[in-house]
Amino acid sequence: MFTPRTPASTRTGTHPHPHAHARTHGGTRAGGATSAPLGPVRLGVHGSAHLASRLVSAAGHAQESVEYVPYDVTEPFAPLRAGRMDIMIVKYDPREADIALSEPVGFDGRAVLVGAHHPLAGRAAVSIEEVAKYEAFRCPGEFPPHVWDLVVPPRTPRGRAVRRVHPMTTLTAMTRLLRSTSAVHVSFQSLEAVVPPDIEVVPVHDLPPSPVTFAWLRDIEPPAHVRQFVADAERAAQR
Repeated sequence: MFTPRTPASTRTGTHPHPHAHARTHGGTRAGGATSAPLGPVRLGVHGSAHLASRLVSAAGHAQESVEYVPYDVTEPFAPLRAGRMDIMIVKYDPREADIALSEPVGFDGRAVLVGAHHPLAGRAAVSIEEVAKYEAFRCPGEFPPHVWDLVVPPRTPRGRAVRRVHPMTTLTAMTRLLRSTSAVHVSFQSLEAVVPPDIEVVPVHDLPPSPVTFAWLRDIEPPAHVRQFVADAERAAQR
């Protein structure tokens, strides 16, 4: 059942969004206007589409039924708000007032990205306490700061400060810095599918996996086929 979760910052009760159970053949905007005809599910992704592809398969949908739309970590919600995607993959709760969330559709294990020359490279797994010895990346652009604190924690469980000093802009710029310095990027294991071969993705064993959800604009109900895709992904995650 397509029942969006309400972000914590706007949650006032357990009632779903008022349009959550409407059934239409197109998207219904606030005010009654109808969106474009049916087409592929336009799914927003950042970095690799590998994780998204796994979710599509798990939901029982054909890969060709989904169009992957990239978004920039510095302005993660801009394409969604501009109408260039139907839904997007998010990790953790962004607490954006105009964003609704699905139930979790998967999890992404935690990892640290390092250059092949780095002292942590080649390890089967590392602790965030070890990672904290090296400089990391600070929160980019319009990315929600509270989510960045979950992605790159300001302190380790033992209280050691994580020095988040490097600017986070593009994947290319990040990998260039990882190649040439001892910097680290605390991130997710799914990035292993997109980083170049001289960048290693080392699991971090003492950070919990991130929940993965779909997000869409609260006042624009996605088309019926998009709602069905979300519902199928939610059911698949519960199996």
